[in-house]
Amino acid sequence: MAVPWSPTGRLPVGGVRRYHGAVPSKVLLAAPRGYCAGVERAVDAVERALAKYGVPVYVRKQIVHNAHVVRDLETKGAVFVEEETEVPEGAVVVLSAHGVAPEVYGRSLTRRLEVIDATCPLVTKVHLEARRFSGEGRTIVLIGHAGHEEVVGTTGQAPEQTILVQTPEEARTVEVADPERLSYLTQTTLSVDETNQIIEILRERFPAIQGPPREDICYATQNRQDAVKEVARRADVVLVIGSKNSSNSNRLAEVSREQGTPAHLVDDETEVDPAWLEGAEVVGLTSGASAPEWLVDRMLRWLAGQGAAEVETVTLAEENVRFSLPAGVREMPLGAG
Repeated sequence: MAVPWSPTGRLPVGGVRRYHGAVPSKVLLAAPRGYCAGVERAVDAVERALAKYGVPVYVRKQIVHNAHVVRDLETKGAVFVEEETEVPEGAVVVLSAHGVAPEVYGRSLTRRLEVIDATCPLVTKVHLEARRFSGEGRTIVLIGHAGHEEVVGTTGQAPEQTILVQTPEEARTVEVADPERLSYLTQTTLSVDETNQIIEILRERFPAIQGPPREDICYATQNRQDAVKEVARRADVVLVIGSKNSSNSNRLAEVSREQGTPAHLVDDETEVDPAWLEGAEVVGLTSGASAPEWLVDRMLRWLAGQGAAEVETVTLAEENVRFSLPAGVREMPLGAG
């Protein structure tokens, strides 16, 4: 017998939502999903650089954290490297959407590289805030994930004054030299709920702490988490299209699980284990901010083949944000050359 849903969407302990043996019949498609303005701008910048300068165009790190996007750009002539020091002197290099520390620009200048900076403008905003807080002599508590490229780049703006906090537990124990001269910043792709919890703990411990004028978590991260939260309340299982190294995609899966709904992060439909769908009538589907829409189309076709031919779009927000292209490719029409 199926167990009734709770008002929160969470399952009772030991409960299941559907009759055993049910097969998928419906997909709840989250909106917004997929590319955000920063990702669209970064991918566009690489393609326009290839059109303007010809192959090869070098890209420092993955332009965005999606395996399919990287492979597609590689087939067009992009060469991905870990560091700018691997780029031949005088060549063209595109900096990824995640941003870089100031010394990357210095080394690029020394090597006479033609730099196209595809850093997301919302990440650049965080960098500017870090420099401002640093210039005021403040210690910066940076909320984020160690090793993530965005965190590395933001820390690099004021390395001697930045302390990384990753969890609520760390927020409860972090020590600072001067609690009266303290600020916080956040990675743009974090869990909104957990980040708010960390900020609340910091404010309780350090009442004088200052935050940015506007919160750092980007509009796309917030919108996609809100949408998947609603989908998860109504679905039996949620599939998130995104790569394993994509912070925002991982957070989408976590948000679903926090609603009591199993979630799986996959690069595409070939990674879906059919066993995940056993007993599930309603499948939730979303995609991370660095996943192209054609991967969603492929997944929908695959799910239709499993029986889930009905698709309902669950829309929580409309997005019309656009960012201007980076200098160096702004004047280059896509497809020219």
